[in-house]
Amino acid sequence: MRRTKTTRFVQLLTAFLLVLLACPAVSAQTQLTGYRPGATPEGAVYYLPKTALRISVLVEKTTYQPGDFSPFAQRYLRMNDVSQQPATSYRVVSIRQTPMPAVDTTKVYAVRFDARSVAARVSLTEDGRLLGLNVDDAADVEAPAPFVPAPREEWVNPRQYLSEEIISCGSTAKMAELTAHEIYDLRENHNLLIKGQADFMPQDGAQMKLMLNELSRQDKALSSLFVGRTQRDTTEHILWVDPAVGGMERTVLFRLSQLHGLVEADDLSGAPYYIMVEDISQLPAPAPEEKKKKGKADAGIYVNVPGRLRSTVFEGINTVITNEFPAPQFGHTLLLSGDLFNKRYATRLHLNALTGAVERLDADQPK
Repeated sequence: MRRTKTTRFVQLLTAFLLVLLACPAVSAQTQLTGYRPGATPEGAVYYLPKTALRISVLVEKTTYQPGDFSPFAQRYLRMNDVSQQPATSYRVVSIRQTPMPAVDTTKVYAVRFDARSVAARVSLTEDGRLLGLNVDDAADVEAPAPFVPAPREEWVNPRQYLSEEIISCGSTAKMAELTAHEIYDLRENHNLLIKGQADFMPQDGAQMKLMLNELSRQDKALSSLFVGRTQRDTTEHILWVDPAVGGMERTVLFRLSQLHGLVEADDLSGAPYYIMVEDISQLPAPAPEEKKKKGKADAGIYVNVPGRLRSTVFEGINTVITNEFPAPQFGHTLLLSGDLFNKRYATRLHLNALTGAVERLDADQPK
């Protein structure tokens, strides 16, 4: 039963190769019907990669909540421009572009191994991209580590530092006045400790640090009753861009809304951020391939000769970031002759996992 399945696979793969060789102009659209990329003892079906852009956008959300005594900030603490209205705002902290490999469905090939071939160990990624032949250390490109936000600062409830006299006041204005006096006393004690003039001086440096930190902690907590509380949270958004052959015109990548943060490109509530991808390749045109006779299979391996792209992100007319990366879809393919993979040579082929280009080719004659 196993031999029957193997024979059937060889027949299907041979028929597929004949169609591939007879119709090179349209095979990229139809040749994989019924096939799943992978390697078997009889041969392999594989993809070559193209470059996709992984764009990481860090967006910071700032939330402001006014303090209970914010109307009295100018009167008692001489602090101007303290808002009395809650507010939320967003801003883009950073944008990072990273090239990542993706399957190029227009570059799918089949190779059949025969008794004269030694290229029987094919290294493929999970999605079918070719990494190498007869190698043991082939590895795919690793995605960047996800963003890890800094720990949020511990919030201290300022009311735990209010004295009984302040709490028992009959008016908010009086509470604000007494709290302001308490803040000034804390700052004075802080300065006396630093100058060495306090009534109770610490015995060592560690105790001194603890006392200063506690005074600053109480000062900050009570002051928040006047200046309010501001909280900042940063989140990472991952966007994917698949540059088409020839590049991309200036296109809306995303929008930033002051109410909702990062929104979709077609959401007009946000200000637009644009992306433009340019083909900056300077490769010579590939030589025309000779037509093969029908039914004559080529045991060679196709590899990429990548071009280059330039990707630029704009905010309005201002450039935020621009990078250049290799781009296989802006280059062409090259056929490595099947003569490299026969029993006269111990051939090892390493492909660049990002571009599908030859990274190393060792073809030693076996002893």
